[in-house]
Amino acid sequence: MVNHQTLGAADRAAHLSPEDLDTLRENLREQLLFRREQLRALAAERTAAPTAGPTPRGAAARAEVRGRIEASARMVVTDVRAALRRMAEGGYGVCGLCRRPVDREHLMVVPQARYCARCRQVREAGR
Repeated sequence: MVNHQTLGAADRAAHLSPEDLDTLRENLREQLLFRREQLRALAAERTAAPTAGPTPRGAAARAEVRGRIEASARMVVTDVRAALRRMAEGGYGVCGLCRRPVDREHLMVVPQARYCARCRQVREAGR
């Protein structure tokens, strides 16, 4: 059995092949472009004059939804930038809490993931 605590970051990240890293880097870059465009579109929508006179209640509801979408997009941009930075620094794929490897399968689905499955469960249980 391997004690992950004694391995360096480069050793722990070795569970990802160079091809995996290329795929994940491209996915992160695509996400970043998509979210930036989404934020630009939402900002343009906010500043555009309404074409139809929505009710105040409807306008407030749309503004609230837009605000939540913007907040979510900004959070993803921050997470993606952090993942790209970890990748550039050699710490990508390593849990930010326990320093164990993050499962490759999880990274393929959520490439900006910061935590291994165990730490993710602990964090979610604490909410």
